[in-house]
Amino acid sequence: MTDDTTPPAPASSRSWMSDPRVGVAALALSVVALGLAAAPWFGGMDGRVRAYLLSHPELLEQMVQARQAREDDQRVETINAAVAANPGLLAPDPRDPAFGPADARVTVIEFFDFRCPGCKAVTPDFLRLMRAHPEVRFVFKDWPILDHQGEPISQLAARAALAAHQQGKYLAVYEALLREPALDKAAIERILAANGVDLAQAETVINAPETTRHLTDIHTTASALHLVGTPTFFINGKTTATIDPAEVGRMIEAAKSAPAQAPHRTAAPAA
Repeated sequence: MTDDTTPPAPASSRSWMSDPRVGVAALALSVVALGLAAAPWFGGMDGRVRAYLLSHPELLEQMVQARQAREDDQRVETINAAVAANPGLLAPDPRDPAFGPADARVTVIEFFDFRCPGCKAVTPDFLRLMRAHPEVRFVFKDWPILDHQGEPISQLAARAALAAHQQGKYLAVYEALLREPALDKAAIERILAANGVDLAQAETVINAPETTRHLTDIHTTASALHLVGTPTFFINGKTTATIDPAEVGRMIEAAKSAPAQAPHRTAAPAA
C-alpha cells in the first residue's frame, strides 16, 4: 500500500473516544512478572545445600534466567504454531503501513505500541535495519495495548500515525512518536504538525469508524496469535525469541538464503 491514498470520510461525527468498540481494541495484555518463591523451599532443604545456595545467590539468578528462557521458547513455539495453523492471520492487509517491494522474498512484521518502553528502545536499530535492507518488506501493525486509565494516549497515537500514513508521512511520524519520552495529546499534535501532516484531515481519519475497525482487527489478530506484549516481530511468519533487532537481522539473513517458497495468497481482510 502506498502512502498517498485519500483519507476516508467518517460515517458519522461521533468521536472514536466515545465508541464502545474502542474498549476491545485497547485491551491491555498483562505482562506476568517471573518470581521464585524460595523461602518455603529453603525450610525443608538439606542444611548443606541451603548454606551453599545462600552463599552463592547467583545460582538463584541463573535458575530464574533458565526458567525465563524455557518460557520464552514455549512462547515462540505457541505463536509459531498459531501462524502455521492459520497463515491468513499474517496475510497482507492493505490498511497496514508497509514499505519495500510487495513481492519481497522476506517480510518483517512488527506489532508495537507507541508508549511501549521496549519499542522505544529498539526503534533506532530497527529503522537502521530497515534502511539496510531495501529489498525486504517491512509491515507495521499499530497495536495500542498500554492504555489502562485516563486519556487513551496509545490509541490516539496509533490513530494519528495511521492518519499520517494516509498523507504519506508514516515513517517520519512513527519515528518521532517513538522518540518522544512522554506522549500526550499535545505532543502527538505537535509531532503531526512538525512532519507536515494536515491536522484537519488527520482528525477525520482519527475519528473514522474504519480506523476503529482496523485497530480492532489488529487486536483480534494479536489475540489469535497468543501475543503477550510489544514489540513482537515476525520474519516470514516466524517470531523472534527476543526484541533485539540483531536477532531480527539474523532471521532476515536466514530467510534470504532459504529456498524460495510459494507466496501465500489468502485474501486480505476487507477494509
